[in-house]
Amino acid sequence: MSTRETSAADEPVIENIEELTAPMRAGEKPESKWRIGTEHEKFVYHQSDFHAPSYEEEAGIRDILLNLREFGWEPIEENGHVIAMKGADGTVSLEPAGQLELSGAPLENLHETCAETGRHLEQVKAIGERCGIGFLGLGMWPDKARADLPVMPKGRYEIMMRHMPKVGNLGLDMMLRTCTIQVNLDYASETDMVKKFRVGLALQPLATALFANSPFTEGKPNGYLSYRSHIWSDTDPHRTGMLPFVFEDGFGYERWAQYMLDVPMYFVFRDGRYIDAAGLSFRDFMEGKLPVLPGERPTQSDWWDHLSTAFPEVRLKSFLEMRGADGGPWSRICALPAFWVGLLYDDAALDAAWNLVKDWSMEERERLRNEAPRLALDTPLPGGKGTLQDLGRDVLEIARGGLTARARLNASGDNETGFLETLDEIVASGKVPAQRLLDAYHGEWNGDVTRVYKYSF
Repeated sequence: MSTRETSAADEPVIENIEELTAPMRAGEKPESKWRIGTEHEKFVYHQSDFHAPSYEEEAGIRDILLNLREFGWEPIEENGHVIAMKGADGTVSLEPAGQLELSGAPLENLHETCAETGRHLEQVKAIGERCGIGFLGLGMWPDKARADLPVMPKGRYEIMMRHMPKVGNLGLDMMLRTCTIQVNLDYASETDMVKKFRVGLALQPLATALFANSPFTEGKPNGYLSYRSHIWSDTDPHRTGMLPFVFEDGFGYERWAQYMLDVPMYFVFRDGRYIDAAGLSFRDFMEGKLPVLPGERPTQSDWWDHLSTAFPEVRLKSFLEMRGADGGPWSRICALPAFWVGLLYDDAALDAAWNLVKDWSMEERERLRNEAPRLALDTPLPGGKGTLQDLGRDVLEIARGGLTARARLNASGDNETGFLETLDEIVASGKVPAQRLLDAYHGEWNGDVTRVYKYSF
């Protein structure tokens, strides 16, 4: 979710549906200006005993953020608390239990993306070495109960944590115990957005399988390979899922805006604080009938905040967000944008990818989404046409073609296809990261899940 620095009360209010769709229309760009934004979260732990540091403690989350000043980052505060750092490489922010996230800058190619990731990890590692802190690239805390984890001082998180148990059983786990990698991509037009959205949704189960990396809960195998993905199925049905309407005739900006109007609110930001509006209606807000702000109507900043409170497998704001992957180490952070850029940023690749999935029914798409967290690459495809492993071979070949056609070269003359190599290895073996962790757990680790901390970034 975005980090807000200013209030919205003095902005013009939203008057009509055209203003609701304005952020999406404003996102349209010619292909020459398409960029890649990569977000990745990591768990933070003390190397001495593996505990998750609180915000306030020495060498805790606040200190880690402030130490980034030596690399040119500047603090962002909320009610006197440093909640993020901003700089040339984007924003470093904290998630609800202190997971550290880089929301990277919009970059032209994958070479820049991976260099940005490398700079960030070098910086936090340097801080960690001084402070006795480590960083873990997984999709879910392998050994922590909810009660073991701190809560960060951000107003929106307090509101969300009160609301989550009212709408699902695993929402607090999503907030406190998970990490993800996410890729944000551009589109040229409403038509282009629709096609990319549909391909992204249909192939999100494959991304979930390839990046599955959360097989442990509280020190034991949990029966899933991506438990992080499973958590979303019992978080909040009003704001998650595979969105059948995206595949219906007539889908576009206005239909997305109508969907978002029906997503219950979380909050409104006024005068530097978050006002609890959890479960209330944005439609009522549009009519000046929001009980917590009677007579007030929303501004574009309010709408932008609200657009960040839906969590489907793909999300639209002024760009498309691919949201299906577990957190992971450096090589897989670079691989996720390579996967999606190869598929979505070349017309021939996009057409080829759509041809693979366009005949699936909504029931078949839902089944893939529900089975991939447990079966990963062994998930059967619709119509008995193999498994996600088989689909993965075809999709990676398409992605490789798309990256080759882009012809974005580094100083050595290499194109972007090398960033797919870690995924090629996963598909060739049929064994996703979580399965390798389970092999180690049942083998050399002798059932001691804390050995996973040696898999730090």
